[in-house]
Amino acid sequence: MDSRSGDRISLKTPDEVARLRAACRVVAEVLAELQAAVSPGITTLELDRLAEAGARRRRAEPAFLGYHGYPASLCASVNEEVVHGIPSASRVLREGDIIGLDFGVVLDGFYGDAAITLPVGAVSDEARRLLEVTRGALEAAVSEACPDRRVGDLGAAVQRHVESSGFAVVRDFVGHGIGRRLHEPPQIPNFGTPGTGPRLRAGMALAIEPMVNLGRCEVDTREDGWTAYTVDGRLSAHFEHTVLVTENGPEILTLHPSARDGAWG
Repeated sequence: MDSRSGDRISLKTPDEVARLRAACRVVAEVLAELQAAVSPGITTLELDRLAEAGARRRRAEPAFLGYHGYPASLCASVNEEVVHGIPSASRVLREGDIIGLDFGVVLDGFYGDAAITLPVGAVSDEARRLLEVTRGALEAAVSEACPDRRVGDLGAAVQRHVESSGFAVVRDFVGHGIGRRLHEPPQIPNFGTPGTGPRLRAGMALAIEPMVNLGRCEVDTREDGWTAYTVDGRLSAHFEHTVLVTENGPEILTLHPSARDGAWG
């Protein structure tokens, strides 16, 4: 089946893969620019403006801007904020913060989506460990994105890696398929049972995105209707890649060409 197959999991044609790859390249390049800009004193609104400008300079449209009413191009989630943090001129990054940057674009009819959580200057040992574990959880899930594996294998890999490290998996949000739409089937929880769920096939494109809390797994949403945060006020981290399932294994489409270690995830 191809990407016009309604609500079924789509398999991308070679032409569609090329367009998906181009959109994901833009996401990787913009996230690299944002990573270079993150430092004490910058505001999350400044980062949002950099993200939008970076997308448009590459002839892409920000995927999140206006999506279900979301008011910005970038999700910028600081410290205890899990995901969907709205950029603000009043949110100034400070030494010791961590910030999750979630960004997507649409280019030539196809979407790319990725996220990275970054330290702002020097951070605590527990913050640094949280980032390492969350990045490792993404890597563990990506390694399962092979033909004949199942969606449950991805979630189980995240859960196993996170919980064995003493942290908690966020259960309120999931990864997703991606292609002509930002969110396509299947949903990809960050927990699960191996050998369950839809079977993976070459040509599927998946946005895999562990969200991990230093403390409890429960989250709530601020009055803005978007920003999710940990109920215990402890730190949270988020990493995401768009991944293509191929006959030769997973291909990370949002990996920056200069990255050597799975950067941006």
